[in-house]
Amino acid sequence: MKGKIPQAFISDLIERTDIVSLIGSRVALRKSGYQYIACCPFHNEKTPSFTVNPQKQFYHCFGCGTHGNAISFLIAFDHLNFVEAVGELAKQAGVLIPGEEGQSLSINQKLYDLLAFAASFYAAQLRKYINHQYIKTFIQRRGLTESIIDKFQVGLALPYWDGLLKAIPSPLKPHIKNSGLIINRGEKPSYDRFRNRLIFPIHNRQGKIIGFGGRLLEDHPTYPKYLNSPETPFFHKRRELYGLYQVIQASHNHEKLLVVEGYMDVLTLFNHGIEYAVATLGTATTVDHLTRLFQIASTIVFCFDGDNAGKKAAWHALEVVLPLLSQGREIQFIFLPYGEDPDSLVRSKGRNTFEEYIEGAQPLSEVLLSTIKEKVNLYSIDGRARLVELAWPLICKIPSGIYRDMLLLHLAEIAKIEYNVLVNRLEAKKNNSTIISQELKKNKSKENISTPIQKIITILIQNPHLIALVPKDFSLDGVVGLDVELLSSIIKLLIDKPNSSTGVLLEHWRNSGLNPYLEQLVKKELFITDENIAVELESTINCLKKQIAGKQATVLANHLALSDTEQNKLRALLTVR
Repeated sequence: MKGKIPQAFISDLIERTDIVSLIGSRVALRKSGYQYIACCPFHNEKTPSFTVNPQKQFYHCFGCGTHGNAISFLIAFDHLNFVEAVGELAKQAGVLIPGEEGQSLSINQKLYDLLAFAASFYAAQLRKYINHQYIKTFIQRRGLTESIIDKFQVGLALPYWDGLLKAIPSPLKPHIKNSGLIINRGEKPSYDRFRNRLIFPIHNRQGKIIGFGGRLLEDHPTYPKYLNSPETPFFHKRRELYGLYQVIQASHNHEKLLVVEGYMDVLTLFNHGIEYAVATLGTATTVDHLTRLFQIASTIVFCFDGDNAGKKAAWHALEVVLPLLSQGREIQFIFLPYGEDPDSLVRSKGRNTFEEYIEGAQPLSEVLLSTIKEKVNLYSIDGRARLVELAWPLICKIPSGIYRDMLLLHLAEIAKIEYNVLVNRLEAKKNNSTIISQELKKNKSKENISTPIQKIITILIQNPHLIALVPKDFSLDGVVGLDVELLSSIIKLLIDKPNSSTGVLLEHWRNSGLNPYLEQLVKKELFITDENIAVELESTINCLKKQIAGKQATVLANHLALSDTEQNKLRALLTVR
């Protein structure tokens, strides 16, 4: 999606944004010298280590390492995606985002308007018919209160084929095709997708409606009990989570999130004060789901039925999450009694009992190893060896760190083998493990190497205004490498836009492979005072010019015969100081 918004517009938008005001509207900042500080909103701390630099349009936390520009902050704090964050900044700046290929944002807005109209239409139908006997009985049996119905904008689709279709205003009708609200049958008349169902609007993280779910009011042998909107330009069920917007509205600081399976589970849990539950939309857990969840909380608790289907779904979620288990993240599992779901259990047993299930949730390590243990005979050497064979590929998916080490240690205890022996034997099976280890060591040693080009890049990206000190005749001709190309690009960008900030430079390379490298350089401590940074840049440029001149002179001197032009160039190169 990023490529659809011109880079020049994004850079200009970041420059227009007052990052101090943006962050200050969400975090209590106080001035400290030339920057602002606060306790970090992304991890718990008592001493402020979160800084905002208005000159660089950049924030950084020295405690947890989080950093970025205005767009990065909105993505992390408001849980927006990139396009949504740009849209929010554009809205605050009072500018319109340029469309792509002649398709203006007004078209997207019309589609949002249509979905919002549908939600209002369904909500009005529920208010109108809520006292009809079978609807009233359904609502009362589920314990849905008026406040929960309003909070989630729950609505009603009557058992008519074209109730919504007829109600849609004429200006919005051209957008029906992409809305997912209507079944289009070509030459035959179209009809409403949702009929005779309780309707659950699905919101994105900004609160805009992007799709709907519907639950039959009366079970039918041929109609599915639950029905979702189809895939649309806005709605992708493998990415979305029902209730996520309401969870974010309830609190910005969640220790954990609960993942359940149905709309009614989320509504009933909220109704009982458990305001941190979300539901997948009839799909298995995906990386997109987990990525969004981990942006909000470090602990995710999955709640499944205790039957075979529930255990199978839990195992799938476990496999998906393993590569995402970086330090500080935790996954837990709840398996409810047979025949129970969160909706029925919290209504029958109450909030306290349900939260006891949450507090007693099984950690991922326990579920992983206990599931594998069921498949082997731990009383035999063969069985314990098989346990290791089954567990090792899964544990390898977990990023290296203390958690993986402790899991391997626990595996060694169960298999009755010394930890070092276990690790050495398993690593020996991986042909490329030694090569990978050597490469990591090489890369680690290179981190402390700072060439003149790397130093110039670092100084310029941290202090873009110093582009004025780069000589106009400065040339990197004859030098090759990724750093050379990057430095050339940075110089060109800053010459074209000399007022660019650090935030703008980072945004330019956000989705490139160079982004992690640049982020490292932004955070790198140069141990140079502000007074001396300009002198350091000039001396480093001069040092680089001498290196380049020396290489070029060597090449020319090795020629057997030089033309007059080459001789003059060689004399000039030899005089470079």
